[in-house]
This record gives sequence, C-alpha cells and structure tokens, in this order.
Amino acid sequence: MERYDVIIIGAGPAGLSAALYSARSKLSTLYIEKLSTGGQAATTDEIENYPGFAHGISGPELTAQMEEQAKRFGAKKLLAEVKGIELAGADRIVKTTKGNFVAKVVIIASGAAPKLLGCPGEQEFRSRGVSYCATCDAAFYEGANVMVVGGGDSAVEEACYLTKFADKVTLVHRRDTLRATKVLQERAFANEKLEILWNTVVEEIIGTDVVEKVRLKNVVTGEVFEREIDGIFIYVGLKPNTEFVKGLVNLDEQGYIITDENMRTNIPGIYAAGDVRQKLLRQVVTAAADGAIAAYHAEKYLEECTE
Repeated sequence: MERYDVIIIGAGPAGLSAALYSARSKLSTLYIEKLSTGGQAATTDEIENYPGFAHGISGPELTAQMEEQAKRFGAKKLLAEVKGIELAGADRIVKTTKGNFVAKVVIIASGAAPKLLGCPGEQEFRSRGVSYCATCDAAFYEGANVMVVGGGDSAVEEACYLTKFADKVTLVHRRDTLRATKVLQERAFANEKLEILWNTVVEEIIGTDVVEKVRLKNVVTGEVFEREIDGIFIYVGLKPNTEFVKGLVNLDEQGYIITDENMRTNIPGIYAAGDVRQKLLRQVVTAAADGAIAAYHAEKYLEECTE
C-alpha cells in the first residue's frame, strides 16, 4: 500500500490549494480526482471576482494554473474514485477504485454536484437538451431558444453567458426577486436577449428524442402554460459529495461536513475544505483559502504526531 504524508480527495480549487501548500511544506502529497481537474470552477466561463485578475480569468485556465503550481512542488495526482476512508490507529486508509492508499492526514475537498430539479423529463432528456453546465454545452445552442432555471449567481451568470450563443434565453425563477449579486442582476436586466419569468416553476420537460418544450406553472396565479425551447440549463443549488464519508465524519442536515475554523472534522487527522464543508460563502477564493488552512494545520498535526 502506497504511503503519503497527506492525501487530498478532490482537485477543485480547495484540493489544489491544499496540494500546493502541503507539497510546498515538503510533505509527500497525493491528490485524487475521479473526473477532471477544477471541479465546479472549471465549468465557469469567466471568474471575475478572484483577486489578482483585474479583467477576469476563465475557470479552466485558473484551475489549470493551480494544478501546474501544485505539481511544480511535487504533488502527485491519481485519477480514481474514492469509495471510503478506513481508520487504522493513527493511519487513514483511503480506498479507491485503483487500490488503497495510506496517510496520517486526509483532506476531503470533494466539492459538490448540481442539484436535480426533480421534475418529469429531467432524467430522460439529460444530455439530450437538459444540461447543468453552460460552459460545456453552450456551443451546441448557437442561434437557439434556451431556458435557465434558478435565481442565484450561477443561474444568472450562465444565463448571460448563454446569450452569446442563443438567440433567446429565458430565466425561470420561482420567486419575484433574484438571489444573485447586484452586479450580476444589473447585467441580466440590461441584456436584451434575456427574459425573466418570475414566480414560475418547471413542472415537466417534454420532447421525443430531444427536449422540445417545458410545462411551466406560475406559483402565484396557478396558471399552467407551455413554452417551446431547444434546451434547458438547471442551476438550483448544490449537493455535497459526501456519500463516501457518511457515518465517519459529522455532517449537517444537508450533508455538508462540519468543521472548525481550522478545517478539522470530528476525526483527528481528517480535514475538509471547500464546497464540501458547512459554511456561508462558496466561492473559488474561499475554497482556496480553506485548502491552504487545512494543509497548514495538517502540517502542525503531523509534527505533533512525531513528537
């Protein structure tokens, strides 16, 4: 079984930041990712609130630079899915689809995945008109008529991004005000290609081979009506990727990992950082800070273990 000082689960901004700080402290460091590097940040077209980039930077470019920086100091990467963590005295054994790995410190930075809308048609037309990533799929909708569901930062930001490709974008929100930051709201209200349907929910996604229309309901008037569309992008929140640690570390009611300010969980030697942990603000900058704090404290923990 390969042994490391620190094993990091996840390669989004939190995981890559932890890998950088850990490797730069001369700790043998392995970070494990089951899909592609960057997490949710890598699906964002433009990040304009990460300090140091006055004119913004794309999510893929930013996270690629983060990974290059971590690798430069010696962090190693493994593409595999983590199935669980086992405690063996002071050791933490990380079980993956490519074997088991052991370390005294594990930093969980597995992030969060998009929540499903849960209406009929969503699963049936996934990847056939239903998408959760405008950056990934917008180019397929050049000149099309698309819909975005949600009212937070991601929904509004991606709706504006989609107007670069689609002829028309309709933003559907269940309330009468958006939750997105004011600057994003102003941008959306000024966009002539963007229409907002207030107090409206999607009841069903309809089509034959691909999405053709949606059935909508106004939650105030009760009116039910249909709109023809070519595709629908769903941004109604996130679900933490914590299935593999259920029963091991303390989670809140929504499944986020509970930590203290030093990113420590209730299990010594196991930390959590980024979107996967319970906190107020989930942004790239806070994820990167979490990763740095977790790795710094992990180093202190390892020093105490050897005293």
